Amino acid sequence: MEDRTSSTPGHSQVTAPRGDLFSPECPTRRLLDRIGTKWVAMIVKTLAETGELRYADLKRRTPGVSAKMLTQTLRGLEDDHLVARRVEPSVPPAVHYSLTPLGHSLDEPLAALREWAETHMPEIDGLSRTG
Repeated sequence: MEDRTSSTPGHSQVTAPRGDLFSPECPTRRLLDRIGTKWVAMIVKTLAETGELRYADLKRRTPGVSAKMLTQTLRGLEDDHLVARRVEPSVPPAVHYSLTPLGHSLDEPLAALREWAETHMPEIDGLSRTG
């Protein structure tokens, strides 16, 4: 396990072991916080299936997401290099989103998680009702 040292202004240096999911400074924990949401799972699945989509089309294919949450989620995915944003110079500008190669690599583990959830949802629902 490799140690990572970070320094925040006003705070002493903190050393967090890499891969120590229980440490708030763990980069893995921060990434899991970002990608472990239903909106990320839905956006990645949609973009993996469709290729590139305009913002409005992506919003239409993600039922229940607010414009604010979709924008925040897309910005986070862009920051993590999982989604690419392309602006078409038109009036008004058309904004398109697609998965990067790194984003495509996230689709398979998220698909496994979706499949697990679909398989076990009846059991979980049954346990929730009984106890």
